[in-house]
Amino acid sequence: MTTNADTVKKDLRDFIAEAFFIGEEAEDFSDSDSFMEKGIIDSTGVLELTSFVEEKYGITVEDEEMTPANLDSIDNLTGFIRSKLG
Repeated sequence: MTTNADTVKKDLRDFIAEAFFIGEEAEDFSDSDSFMEKGIIDSTGVLELTSFVEEKYGITVEDEEMTPANLDSIDNLTGFIRSKLG
């Protein structure tokens, strides 16, 4: 499986656009924007996003890993996914 950062970012952005934006432009946020602060994803959405990441990349996100440092932006998620995949 490829863990190229650009590919991971595109996969994440595509999922977020499909799952959380209805009739809105998903390009209105940057890779470093906080999902929670920008109102892109709420706490329930974090669970959906986590499920997507686990299924897409075949990794397990442990409870203690469910932190903003790992999951609250495309940049954070990309780094987290790549670290889990080694």
